Amino acid sequence: MALDGFLSAGSSSMLAASQLRTPDAEVIHEFDLDAMYDYRARRPPITFRRDHYVDYEEPVLQITRHVDQAGTPYLLLAGPEPDFGWEAFAAETLDVIEEIGVPLTVFLGGVPMGVPHTRPALLTMHATRPELVDRKNFWNAEVTVPSSAQSMLEYRMREHGLDAIGYVVHVPHYLTQIEYPTAALALLEAASLKLGLSFDLEELRARQPDSVSEIEQQIADQEGEQVLHGLEEQYDIFSRGAAESLLADDANLPTGDELASQLEHFLMQQRKDDQ
Repeated sequence: MALDGFLSAGSSSMLAASQLRTPDAEVIHEFDLDAMYDYRARRPPITFRRDHYVDYEEPVLQITRHVDQAGTPYLLLAGPEPDFGWEAFAAETLDVIEEIGVPLTVFLGGVPMGVPHTRPALLTMHATRPELVDRKNFWNAEVTVPSSAQSMLEYRMREHGLDAIGYVVHVPHYLTQIEYPTAALALLEAASLKLGLSFDLEELRARQPDSVSEIEQQIADQEGEQVLHGLEEQYDIFSRGAAESLLADDANLPTGDELASQLEHFLMQQRKDDQ
């Protein structure tokens, strides 16, 4: 499950979903998104051509069946995160899971964190049963956060005794609004390892060098090296186990405002390029 919504920092979940889709996909189930989607908040694009409209990109939320490179089948639930009707969405998804007999659901998402792009991507794993968590989480804090359709669904699955796990990649918070292939790769590699599935990730890997080069060039242009160095020090202390969270040693770490100021031009330019 990879939705475009709250847990999609760096477009990680959307990039992952695009790699998981195959040309010969079979639609298993389609949600009535018209009752769940806020059209005014997320207006779907449409093209005006001379004197008429064409190419309306209708939002779609589906469960589709695919096969990996070895011919092993898997299901993908992808599309926009519902804005409304979360409980109805959860109940409908649970019905499909129980009807088909899905043994394990894997949630993929990304959240902005105070981490540098120059270090390996960190993942936080979660699950409906403690025995399903098979990797150590560097992030061990307890924190109350705004919920999402994905997190609420996992909560309901736990109540129903259904197995689910999730991987959340920590995306550098200065890259939250742009596509960051490294984050999607981390999610897909973790899912591949856990499920024994073989995905074609060459396209994402090929995009990494150019993505990193552009990021580093923009940071250099905006004289953001000092801010980046502070994040690197924080990450290294945390990964060595010398600190309990990524908020350690606040006195020597850059604030979110400092980072935003240093990289504001970069993000604005990326958005202009996307448009």
